[in-house]
Amino acid sequence: MPTFAVVETGNKQFLVKQDDVILVQKPESIKDGEISLEHVLMIKSNEKASFGTPYVSGAKVLCQVLAEEERQPKTISFKYRRRKNSRRKKGHRQTLTRLKIKSIQG
Repeated sequence: MPTFAVVETGNKQFLVKQDDVILVQKPESIKDGEISLEHVLMIKSNEKASFGTPYVSGAKVLCQVLAEEERQPKTISFKYRRRKNSRRKKGHRQTLTRLKIKSIQG
């Protein structure tokens, strides 16, 4: 039974253990409230560690979707050019998904 794994989703890496809850960018393939993360970079069990080049073959992390769509607080992008009467203000809210790690296989 692996104790933890490093997974990659949404161009970010997460160190996960069983029963952890993580916030990831909204994935495309959610089936019946579950998702499988296939991009596993490393698995550490009690006796050994497996490192992928870049991914560990045959390893996956099964997750349960707790909240399908959440929004981050708004981040403001403000550009200003002095003495030119030029300014631009843009806001962005990222859509996130809350996942609970059910099991690590590999």
